[in-house]
Amino acid sequence: MSVLHPDVLTADATGALPVRVVGKDAVLGGAEAAWAAANDFTGKAGQLLVLPGADGAVAGALFGAGDRFDPMAARGLAARLPAGLWRLDGVDGEAASQAALAFALGAYRFDRYKSRPAQGPRLAAPGVDVQPLLNIASACALAREMVDTPAGDMGPLQIETIAREIAEAHGAALSVITGDALLEENYPAVHAVGRAAAPHRAPRVIEIGWNLDQTGLPLVALVGKGVVFDTGGLDLKPAAGMRNMKKDMGGSAHVLALGRLVMQAGLPVRLVVLVAAVENAVSGDAFRPGDVLSSRKGLTIEIGNTDAEGRLILADVLTRAAEHNPDLTLDFATLTGAARMALGPELPPLYTDDEALAADMLAAAAAVGDPLWRMPLWAGYRSALETEIADLKNDSSAWAQAGSVCAALFLQKFAPETGAWAHMDIFAWNPRARPGWPEGGEAQGLRASFEMLKRRFAVRQ
Repeated sequence: MSVLHPDVLTADATGALPVRVVGKDAVLGGAEAAWAAANDFTGKAGQLLVLPGADGAVAGALFGAGDRFDPMAARGLAARLPAGLWRLDGVDGEAASQAALAFALGAYRFDRYKSRPAQGPRLAAPGVDVQPLLNIASACALAREMVDTPAGDMGPLQIETIAREIAEAHGAALSVITGDALLEENYPAVHAVGRAAAPHRAPRVIEIGWNLDQTGLPLVALVGKGVVFDTGGLDLKPAAGMRNMKKDMGGSAHVLALGRLVMQAGLPVRLVVLVAAVENAVSGDAFRPGDVLSSRKGLTIEIGNTDAEGRLILADVLTRAAEHNPDLTLDFATLTGAARMALGPELPPLYTDDEALAADMLAAAAAVGDPLWRMPLWAGYRSALETEIADLKNDSSAWAQAGSVCAALFLQKFAPETGAWAHMDIFAWNPRARPGWPEGGEAQGLRASFEMLKRRFAVRQ
């Protein structure tokens, strides 16, 4: 997989054109004021005005800050400025660093299938340490590119290949259990969900282990849902609901990207990254509504709906994570449409019963402009998982309006009991295009999680 172009950010401002950040109703002078008036530029937040030079070439730009400059607004500049090298004037300190990262996030383009990829602008950020920012932007680009890639080119094997490349680059161990070997190694739910796929798209459990010999360090487990395409199984989705199901592996993309960030930063932790990669396909061997599945934990699960498959595969890999006795577990999954109904596409719900972790996650999210919203693990809805013939069921028809909460309660039954656990029900997608946020894959909760991990576990010197 490609990464964000390393030249999108540089500390060298030689030859860079200025983008001057100005507030609302800023006083301008001379020809600049006349040009601004002619183009109705008043410095409102997000306004951009390219300035011509005497020779007709681009000489610079004005960027509106409104009443107060939001560094994340620089994300839109990468989609609106002409190609070339630019620098931000009027922004200093931490705001300059945050704006540089925002610009790099906005520079992402999914052009794998374009015959003529467009050339975008670049940003000079003198005085800013750009490499850590490039690492974060590249991690987000990796997650987004994995989500954007069509399912025909992003199957379980391709996810395994990306995991292998990440592990090899950082000296981490990798193990992969594929196909019928999942039954031998006690991942029955993963096998059941993925067994209907073609042999070359066989289900698998991918595990990365890093720093595991450093027994004095805390252990962090990252767990991701990797459904490379979700037809809904025998409870088939309608065409509109199936159209973007290439993105149902967004959880796996997020934990691989986050795991890479942890290893790049050298955080003083032991790290385990677990991905269940499957295709929820339809064939004569597909699991059925009414079936009762086994799980790695030993709990039996009645299938109320084959389209609630993500929680099934997560049950097995969360149980595997528990076997490592982690101090902290984070799972990412494009799990429920109910989360979108509750909070929309831009605000992922965060579930945890650990108050300290909730506070740390929300503080980190606010600090880096990567929003999360805490939702309750409401005990009153646990009865929605009860069934007469098994230990629990995978759908929550009794509480259909609380689908995201019930899915989180289901996962809680399999989450590690050592340390803290948090679940993020992400959308991993921009449903509408706007400057800096193109329609398609989006990283959500990734930067917030990395910031929280950095704050909890000081960077190794």
